[in-house]
Amino acid sequence: MTVTSDPGVALDNRFARALPEMAVAWRAEATPTPRLLVLNEPLAAELGLDASWLRTPDGLGLLSGTTVPDGATPVAQAYAGHQFGGYVPRLGDGRALLLGEFVDADDRPRDLHLKGSGRTPFARGGDGLAVVGPMLREYIVSEAMHAMGIPTTRALAVVATGRDVRRETMQPGAVLARIASSHLRVGSFQYASAQAQASGDLGLLRRLADHAIARHHPGAAHTANPYLALYEAVISAQAALLAQWMLIGFVHGVMNTDNMTISGETIDYGPCAFMESFDPATVFSSIDHGGRYAYGNQPTVAAWNLARFAESLLPLLADEGEHAVELATQALHGFGPQFDAAWSAGMRAKLGLPADTDDEMARALVNDLLAPLQQNRTDYTSFFRDLSRTARGEGNLPAGFDEWLARWHALGPDAVAMDRMNPLYIPRNHLVEEALDAAMNDDLEPVRRLMHAVAAPYDERPGLERYAAPAPPDFGAYRTFCGT
Repeated sequence: MTVTSDPGVALDNRFARALPEMAVAWRAEATPTPRLLVLNEPLAAELGLDASWLRTPDGLGLLSGTTVPDGATPVAQAYAGHQFGGYVPRLGDGRALLLGEFVDADDRPRDLHLKGSGRTPFARGGDGLAVVGPMLREYIVSEAMHAMGIPTTRALAVVATGRDVRRETMQPGAVLARIASSHLRVGSFQYASAQAQASGDLGLLRRLADHAIARHHPGAAHTANPYLALYEAVISAQAALLAQWMLIGFVHGVMNTDNMTISGETIDYGPCAFMESFDPATVFSSIDHGGRYAYGNQPTVAAWNLARFAESLLPLLADEGEHAVELATQALHGFGPQFDAAWSAGMRAKLGLPADTDDEMARALVNDLLAPLQQNRTDYTSFFRDLSRTARGEGNLPAGFDEWLARWHALGPDAVAMDRMNPLYIPRNHLVEEALDAAMNDDLEPVRRLMHAVAAPYDERPGLERYAAPAPPDFGAYRTFCGT
């Protein structure tokens, strides 16, 4: 049904209007007994939404997709993608809906999107539903990423549906309401490119590229080659994003091309987690048997995904295919240096190095740190906060860092600057699991406590010591699941 007495919620359907070939009008499945589990009130305020209204039956209907504002057209979006290296020509929103787009309080266009709202024509045999645990995981981790200043989609709310969903066991169902700058992905372009190859008509691909430029990289429109400029802008955005992931030890877990955004926002918090003991081979996904998406492989995979993006754009880059390949290749060669520069600058900041530190000296200091971190199985997050305490003369590092520590101390590191760069509170894996286990039994207090800690990740606060501590030794090897 439609909302007839909402507090001014207006959703545009510009994606469906601009790209009807990639939008299937659809409605969410009914929710037997919707119940609000968590509501992101600060985000609601940013979006100009009335949090008190969102708690009403009509508000819960909006957050679960069962009531829709007048004039809105919910759609399932089409896209393709490489999943673990294998191309799938038709993926799309199998259990999700784009309710529409609206303009937030800062005049930015934002998508309101659902996960777990039921089967769509893209479901490919799945039930289209989601369960409480994975939806709360996305809520927790995406908000923690936002608090650390990392571009990300954000979670507005999680609504329990009152419907049990069969996975390994019967589990309580839920819908996540997600906010994003858009849901345009590399996979979106792969889909449009495949349609162009099949029909010989570049119209859809060109309109998609124009839509992406207008939405995310408007400066590209004023260049001599707007589509090359779009590609270069996405390369830059992803190089910066990947550097930020690596600097905080974040492992995405499922870096398929349909999970790489054109905006440069992190999307899809399925089998994701934060690395504890430093090891580039760290894998958390239960289905990543070969380590394709291991922590240390993420920059390489990002470049691979961007190469697939280039293949989709080739017909728009130049009239001659050979020249288009040359342009794309030259642009892609910029990813590595941009990533390296962002990561190196970030590591210098994590170490509190003065601005006048010689580049070669800083690079050697960083490189010489990584080996003992791995050899000693050092907790990655704790190490840098312990290091800033050491700079103040307040603590000691574990054995194995003495020679390195002397070199670092000699440079006069800035402990205050380090604390602004190195988070103290992250969604540690044992704490996330503790919170999700409790939530599955209708106890949301652990979720609230964890969210309180990670909402201000750099500010040390009394009483939150357990949220800064590594997992206990008996926690064991950690694996996460997609939750599909």
